[in-house]
Amino acid sequence: MPRTRQSSHSTPSQRMLRVAELLRHSIAQFLSRGHISDPILDAHTITVSRVQMSPDLKLATIYVMPLGGKDEESILTALDRHKRFIRGEIAKEINLKFAPEVRFRIDDSFDAVSRIDALLNSDRVKRDLAPKKDPQDNGSN
Repeated sequence: MPRTRQSSHSTPSQRMLRVAELLRHSIAQFLSRGHISDPILDAHTITVSRVQMSPDLKLATIYVMPLGGKDEESILTALDRHKRFIRGEIAKEINLKFAPEVRFRIDDSFDAVSRIDALLNSDRVKRDLAPKKDPQDNGSN
């Protein structure tokens, strides 16, 4: 029976999830310990919210968010400047056949959560979710 290839739109495999979580922990510790000497990175606290691996485990997309959401572009530029060094450190710490290429992205899921939260707390939604009084109900049940 031939193996089916996993498409990029399907759910990640257990191996992809496991490697992504190992990378997330490794990079978060690496950044929090200040192993990179860069004034922009030293001035910010950066959260590594998630890592997404390609199916062949050769590309890692690392989603980061600076505390307070400030200076996002300068932080991405600084991380991109040091990505060869970061990839080397990943290769030392995690035992994989190939050290994955890394790319950094700002995690916009925090913005999506804020928008959803604002929608749920809006007067219009509260009005629609409030229990409706039945005009036929006069309390005689």
